[in-house]
Amino acid sequence: MNVALPSMQRYGREVVRTAGAKSPVPNALLRSCGFDGDGQADLVNHGGVDKAVCVYPFDHYAHWESVFGRTLEPGAFSENLTVSGAVETGVCIGDVFGVGEAVLQVSQPRTPCSKLAGKNGHRLLTKWVGQTGYTGFYMRVLSEGLMSADDAFELVEGHPDRIFVADVNDIIFGRSEDAALIARLANLPEFGGDGRALFAERLGRRSPR
Repeated sequence: MNVALPSMQRYGREVVRTAGAKSPVPNALLRSCGFDGDGQADLVNHGGVDKAVCVYPFDHYAHWESVFGRTLEPGAFSENLTVSGAVETGVCIGDVFGVGEAVLQVSQPRTPCSKLAGKNGHRLLTKWVGQTGYTGFYMRVLSEGLMSADDAFELVEGHPDRIFVADVNDIIFGRSEDAALIARLANLPEFGGDGRALFAERLGRRSPR
């Protein structure tokens, strides 16, 4: 479990305001818009109820350690929760998980930004994340509560539509043009609002005039 409030960080030659310099905490209270002690610098693209919690699979760390040539500590991808066994090819939009006293729901893939690339010292990181599909995902809070770092990340209820985060990534990063899936996602209430708007726009561009 990793949190941080916005601060000024030097990434190479740039100094940026970011909340990406997250560090582990033993426990934290999760509220509807995120953890106490956590925040976002860019409130346009980050934060809000659909992006209250950022999750990244520890399963991908070995790949990135090989790419970066160094050991990574939890929170390297500025995620709130570093979890094992919950990867994009196995987790679906709308799946509900219990963690400690809290209940969360998968809302949409995490889309990496230039600040994450700067933090890790690789300007092509956003491109690499898209190519691998190792994006992680965002979650909304269905029930607030206290969480501890050693709490299990347990599936409570799988969404019946079974649209994997990886399926959404394939559309976002141009590996799929599945019109039927785009339509399903544009109208799926559990899909994050930003994602529904993006997919509705794509659907509109495909509609005959």
